[in-house]
Amino acid sequence: MPAGPRTADHSDAGSDAGAGHTGGWRTTVDIPEHPLRWGETFPAAAHRTLQNTQLRRNLGHATRTIRTKRATRVEEMPDWEDLRRSASAVKNEAMSRLPELLEQFEANVTARGGVVHWARDAAEANRIVTSIIKSKGVDDVVKIKSMATQETNLNEHLKAEGITAHETDLAEMIVQLADDMPSHIVVPAIHRNRSEVRGIFLDRMGDAPPDLSDDPVELAGAARAHLRKKFLHAPLAVSGTNMGVAETGTVSIFESEGNGRMCLTLPDTLITLMGIEKLVPRFQDIEIFSQLLPRSATGERMNPYTSMWTGVTPGDGPQEFHLILMDNGRTKTLADPIGREALHCIRCGACMNICPVYQHTGGHAYGSVYPGPIGAIITPQLTQGLADDDPVHTLPFASSLCGACGEACPVAIDIPTILIHLRARSVDAKRTTLPDMWDVAMNATRAPMSSGRLWGLAERAVKMSRLVGRDGRIGALPFPASMWTGARDIPEAPRENFRQWWERTHPGAAASSASPASSASSEPPARRSDGRSEREEEK
Repeated sequence: MPAGPRTADHSDAGSDAGAGHTGGWRTTVDIPEHPLRWGETFPAAAHRTLQNTQLRRNLGHATRTIRTKRATRVEEMPDWEDLRRSASAVKNEAMSRLPELLEQFEANVTARGGVVHWARDAAEANRIVTSIIKSKGVDDVVKIKSMATQETNLNEHLKAEGITAHETDLAEMIVQLADDMPSHIVVPAIHRNRSEVRGIFLDRMGDAPPDLSDDPVELAGAARAHLRKKFLHAPLAVSGTNMGVAETGTVSIFESEGNGRMCLTLPDTLITLMGIEKLVPRFQDIEIFSQLLPRSATGERMNPYTSMWTGVTPGDGPQEFHLILMDNGRTKTLADPIGREALHCIRCGACMNICPVYQHTGGHAYGSVYPGPIGAIITPQLTQGLADDDPVHTLPFASSLCGACGEACPVAIDIPTILIHLRARSVDAKRTTLPDMWDVAMNATRAPMSSGRLWGLAERAVKMSRLVGRDGRIGALPFPASMWTGARDIPEAPRENFRQWWERTHPGAAASSASPASSASSEPPARRSDGRSEREEEK
C-alpha cells in the first residue's frame, strides 16, 4: 500500500544520533513504496499542508527568489521567445520520431563502448541497476541528483538489497538524511530553511562540526567535507541525465555544485538511468536547451558544470558505462495526441515557481515525485491513474488555470490545455461508476444552459442570493451547495444583470433584432456583374 503522511511530530528526530532535537525540523511523510502515487488525494493533502505556516514561509521565500533571478536573466535575452519556439519544435520532432531516434541512440552508444539496457517499468530498471552493482561486488555507491531514480525509488530498492546509495547533491542529501521526500524538481529541499538544515546535519550527518551554525557557507562546507571521502572511495556511480543526443550517443548532466562532475569522472563504473523522452535528434540542438535550462531552473546564465560523455574513453573517466533506457508509462503518454506534449518537459521547475497553488501547498501535497503543474499533467499519464478510485485523478484539478505555468515553460508546453484535457479524461473514466454530486449538478445545468429563455429565468432566480450575501460575498450555503462554498466564496448576484441592463439601455433592440428586416440583412449581399456587392458600391 502507498505510504501516507506520518502522524508523528518527529520532535525526537535526533535521538538516534545521540543528540537532542536540533533546529526545529521534522519529517511529515514516509518514504513511499510507489513514488508516483502515494498518500492521499490532492485536496486532502493540501488541506493539511496549508496549515504548516513554516513550510509556506519557506516556499514563498524560495520561489520568489528564484522567480526574480529568472526574470532578470530572461530579460537579457532578446530572442527568448524564438528559443522557446525552437525548443518546442525540437521536442515535437523527437517525440514524432522517437522509435527511430532511440534505435539510432542505442547504436551510437554501443559503437562507442557503452552498454545499453531497456527497462519496461521502474521495477525492471531497479533490477538492472542492482544486478550491475552486485556484479562489481560493491555495496556503497554515489549518486547524482536524478528524477528518474526518484521515480523508481532506487535508493530504497538498493537499501533492501544491502547497498547504500549516497546522494551527493546538497538538497538531495538533506532530503535523504531527514528520511524525507523531495518537494521540488530542481530544489528538492525547498521546503526547508537553513535552521532546519543545520538541525538535520547535526542530528543525522554524524561528522558535522558540533558548533555548526546556520550560515550557508558553513553548511556547504560541512556537506563538502562529508562527501569528499565518498567521492574518493566510491568505485561506482549512478546518475540520471538531462539530455541524450541520438546523432552521437552523447549523454549530459547540467548542474551547479560540481558533485556531478566528481561522480562522472572518479568512479570506475557509471550507470545512467534515462527516461526515453529525454532525447534530442542532433548535437546542435543542445545549443538551444543550454540557454533555456539554466535561466529557467536557477536563474543562471549557464550551469557552472555542464558534463557530456559519449561512451567510454580509454584512460579518462569511467571505463565501464551502462545506459538504461526506461519507459515506465512514457509510451502510453506518447499515445495521447494532446497529453504527449508533457513529455517535452526538461525538468526546470519554472512552472512550479510561478504556480500560486504549488507556492501555498508545497510539493508533498501532490503525492508524487513530480509536483506542481508539470506533475499535475505527467503523473496521471505515467500512471494512467485517472479512474475515480485513484488518488492521482485529482491532480489535473490542482490548478486555478491562470495560465502562468504555460507562459513560464521554456519549451512552451501548453500546460493549461493539457490540464483541461486530463480533467475531461477523468470525467470520462468516471462514467462507468455511479454519479456523484458534481455529476448531478452538471446534469442539472444542462437544460438552462441549452435554452436562452430558461437561462434568463435562472438569472432572475439567482438574484435571490442577495438575501444571504454579506459584504458582496456568499461565504456559506447549506448542502449540497456547501461542497462549493466550503472551499471558496461566491460573489453575490448584482442588482441588475446584463440582460436587464441591455433592455434598459437599448429599448426596442430585442424586437428589431427579430424583425423581418433584420433577418433579411443577414443574407449575403447581391453581387454586381463586376463582382462588387451593392453594399460595397454604397461605400
